[in-house]
Amino acid sequence: MITIYTAMLCPYCARALQLLRSKNVAIEEIDVTYDPAERAQMRARAGGRNSVPQIWVGETHVGGSDELAALERAGELDPMIAAAAQ
Repeated sequence: MITIYTAMLCPYCARALQLLRSKNVAIEEIDVTYDPAERAQMRARAGGRNSVPQIWVGETHVGGSDELAALERAGELDPMIAAAAQ
């Protein structure tokens, strides 16, 4: 399972979601735009990071859109998704 915290009108969120959807995997999207409690939970899980998106593959915190794209370019995203699905 992939968890992604997003906000409305965030181009980085849209880019990350597009990449993840291309993988045909289950995604839990949590929109923190108008939900301070969810944003606080995201910040706590992400070690204080407040920017969106914040992405987890399974229990592994990937970071944001740039980190997700870097994993994809390095060929590391698919194995990470496969491992999290087990």
